[in-house]
Amino acid sequence: MEDETIIELYWNRSEEAIRRTGEKYGGLCRTIARNILRNEEDTEECVSDAYLSVWNAIPPARPNDFKAFLGRIVRNGALERYRHSHRQKRGGGAVTLVLSELEECVAGDFRTDDVIDREHIRALLNSFLEKLSVTSRIIFVRRYWFADSIEDIAALCGISRSRVKSSLYRSRQKLKKILEEGDVYV
Repeated sequence: MEDETIIELYWNRSEEAIRRTGEKYGGLCRTIARNILRNEEDTEECVSDAYLSVWNAIPPARPNDFKAFLGRIVRNGALERYRHSHRQKRGGGAVTLVLSELEECVAGDFRTDDVIDREHIRALLNSFLEKLSVTSRIIFVRRYWFADSIEDIAALCGISRSRVKSSLYRSRQKLKKILEEGDVYV
């Protein structure tokens, strides 16, 4: 079923919208949540919560890219659930590792709520991603959006772990430079 048809089901308040969303994007949603939460029960709860959030967001929202819209909701929900369940357990976990890798690009106490010009940062990030080779872009997005492990990315791309690590390092350096050139110091 086409995304526009699914969105129309949400606009018409048809419960079939959630079923169709699950059929088309359930695997993607579970993968995003599972890579962050590393727990099946939490993953399923997170995906269910995401479907409810989409139900509550459409209408009034009418996303241009439903897959990205849904992915962002799942990812944000999973990150929030992860933060909540790990507040007392600082220092461990795959998500902590993934986020710590990006600290060299965004030093200090980065809080999304504190960023005034999100459109400027979005444009810089899009520019950064466009400048990467296709393989480097896939590696970067799989690591920092989907929270995939180095091993999973290497297998997906058919390259060695060390090449994945090198690509991520070089990409972080490029991102840092682009953010600095764009006067973004967070």
